[in-house]
Amino acid sequence: MTEWLGVFFILFGMFFFVFGVLGLIRFPDVYMRIHASGKVSILGIVGVLIGAAFLLPDATPKVIMLIIFLVITQPAASHAVASAAYRSGVEMHNAIRDDLKGNVPVHDWRVDELIDEIKESP
Repeated sequence: MTEWLGVFFILFGMFFFVFGVLGLIRFPDVYMRIHASGKVSILGIVGVLIGAAFLLPDATPKVIMLIIFLVITQPAASHAVASAAYRSGVEMHNAIRDDLKGNVPVHDWRVDELIDEIKESP
């Protein structure tokens, strides 16, 4: 019975991973892609880890600690990537409202210009 539960949870996790990848492919900008990968990947990894806990009962304490760590850190990592993208000046696709405009400094860095400056410097 535990083997069936393990396989079920692993398939549950893989289901969410597949939809996370589809979101990465289909969504047009970095902010929507972060939303797709962040929300779905945590469900996917938790499902796979619960399945691993059922299949490997000796690893259950490690799996629980790993799930707690991922649930705490993954949203912060997604927020850090989105914040870095916003501060770098990455445009939002069809943005209706921008609550951060004027409140968060945006650096208008252009990679091509930076590379040209690096090449020109002695």
